[in-house]
Amino acid sequence: MSPQSPAPAPSRVPEAVHRRRWAVLGVLMLSLLIVVLDNSILNVAVKTIAAPAPTGIGATQSELEWSINSYTLVFAGLLFTSGLLGDRLGRKKVLLFGITVFGIGSALAAFSGSPDELIAYRAVMGLGAAFVMPATLAVLMNVFERDEQPKAIGIWAGSVGLAIAIGPITGGVLLEHFWWGSIFLVNVPVVILALALMAWLVPDSRDPKPGRVDLPGVLLSVVGLVLLVYGIIRGGELADFTDVTVLVPVLGGLAVLTGFVLHEKRSDHPAIDMTYFRKPAFAAAVAAIALVFFALMGVTFFSAFYLQSVRGYSALQSGLLILPLAVAQMVFSPRARLVVERFGAKAVCTAGMLLVALGLAAFTLFDATTPVWVLEVVFFVQGAGMAHIMPPVTVAIMQTLPREKAGSGSAINNTFRQVGGALGVAVLGSVLSSTYRGGIEGHLDGVPAALRAQAGESVEATLAVAEKLGPAGRGLVAPAYDAFLGAMHVTALASTVIALAGAAVVAAFLPGRTPAGPGAGPAGDARRASVPAGGGEAGESARR
Repeated sequence: MSPQSPAPAPSRVPEAVHRRRWAVLGVLMLSLLIVVLDNSILNVAVKTIAAPAPTGIGATQSELEWSINSYTLVFAGLLFTSGLLGDRLGRKKVLLFGITVFGIGSALAAFSGSPDELIAYRAVMGLGAAFVMPATLAVLMNVFERDEQPKAIGIWAGSVGLAIAIGPITGGVLLEHFWWGSIFLVNVPVVILALALMAWLVPDSRDPKPGRVDLPGVLLSVVGLVLLVYGIIRGGELADFTDVTVLVPVLGGLAVLTGFVLHEKRSDHPAIDMTYFRKPAFAAAVAAIALVFFALMGVTFFSAFYLQSVRGYSALQSGLLILPLAVAQMVFSPRARLVVERFGAKAVCTAGMLLVALGLAAFTLFDATTPVWVLEVVFFVQGAGMAHIMPPVTVAIMQTLPREKAGSGSAINNTFRQVGGALGVAVLGSVLSSTYRGGIEGHLDGVPAALRAQAGESVEATLAVAEKLGPAGRGLVAPAYDAFLGAMHVTALASTVIALAGAAVVAAFLPGRTPAGPGAGPAGDARRASVPAGGGEAGESARR
C-alpha cells in the first residue's frame, strides 16, 4: 500500500501550485475570516443596533433575528448554486465575484437608515458569502494532496476561531469610538486586500464534467427554508406556535423541503446527490454540523444580551470575555487530526459534542453574579469541543466526494452548517422570546397600555421602557433581569438537549478507530478508496 500512496501526487496537484499551497491557504483563511468575522461582530453589536436612534436604529428582537437570518437564508439557499457554478466556471472566478459582492453589501449595510434596510443589505452580504465559503474549501481540496488535507482543513477551521476572537474585540473597539455602521464598513479594506492576494496567488480549478445546474432544486430549497424559518420566528413574536400565521408557513416550508428531497432523488443532475447520504459516516458528519450549530448559534445570540444587558459589560468587554472560546478553537483545531489518528473520529467527535453540551448546560446555572472565571472556563470548554468536531466532520464530508466535486461537497458542508445555525437562532430565539414574555407579563400592570406590548418583547425593550418612565419604571429593572435569566436557562437547556442528540448521532454512525498500519486512519481509508478510482479526473480538475 505505502509504495502506491505517493504515486498519484504529481498528477493530482501541479508542482507550481504545490509549492505555494500554504500561501494559498493563507489567502483562503483571509476570505473566510471576513465572512465569519462579520457575524461575530454583529453578535456583539445587537444591543447597540437595538437602541433607539442615534445610538442604533431601534431594531426589535425579531428584526435583529432577521438581520442574522436574511444573511443566513440567502447564504444557505444559494450555496448549492454557487458550489455548482464554482465547479463549472472555475472556483477562483466565483471566489472573486463573491468577495466583491460581500464588500459592496458591507458598505451598503454600514449606512442603513432603518432595520428593513439593514435586513436587505445583509441579504446582499449573504449572496456574496454564498460564493465565498464553498470556493475556499473547494480550492483547498485542489491545492493540497489527500494526506495533507486533514491538516489544512484543521487550520482552515482554526481560522474560524481567529475570526471569533477578532470579531467581538474589533466590534467593541469600533462601537466605543465610532457609530454602529463601522462594524460593517471595516470589511471593505479587508475585501480589497483579499481581492489583490486572490488575483495573485490562488490558482483556478474546475470540474471537467460539471453537468447542468439544478435550478428547480435551488428554488425549492430557498422557498422551503424561508417559509420554515419565518414561521418559527413568527411563533416567537406571538408566543403562540398554534396560530394560523405560524402553522401555514411552517407546514408549507416542510412540504416544499420534502418536495426538494424527492426532486433531488429523481433528478439526473441534482444539486445534492442524495446517494451520499446513504453512507452512515457522511450522513452523521452532516447531521453533526447542523446540530452543533443549531445549539451554539442560539446561545451566541442570547449571550450578548446576558453579558451586556444583565451583567453590564460593554461591547468591547463582552468581546474580550468570549476570547477563550476563540483561543481554544485556534489551538485545538489544527491538532484535531492527531487526536483523530489516535482515537478515531467517533470517539473524538462524540467527546467534542459532549464538551459542547457541558458548556451549554452550564448556562442554566448562570445568574447576575456568576464569577467571571466561570464564564471563561465555560467558553474555553465550548471552543475546545467545537475544535474537535468541525475538522473531523469536514474531512469526512470532503473526502467522501471526488476532488472534482469539491464545490458540491463544500456546498453540502456549509449548507447544513448555515441551515442549522439559522434554525438555531429562529427556534431558540423564539423560545427565549416567548419564555421572557411569559416571565415579565405579570410585572407590566403599571405600565401604560401604549408601552405594554413593547415592554414585553425583550429585556432590552423592557429596560428602554423603564428608562422612559423614569422613577416609575425602576420597579421593572429587577423583574426584567429575572425574567431574562429564566428564559436564558430554558433556552440553554433546549440547546443542551440538541447537543446531546448530536453526540448520540456521531457515536452511533461515525467510523471508529481504524487499525494501525500503512494508510491507517480516516484519511487513509478514504485515500485507499479514492486513489485508484479518482486520480485521473482529480488531476485533470486540479490542473484546470
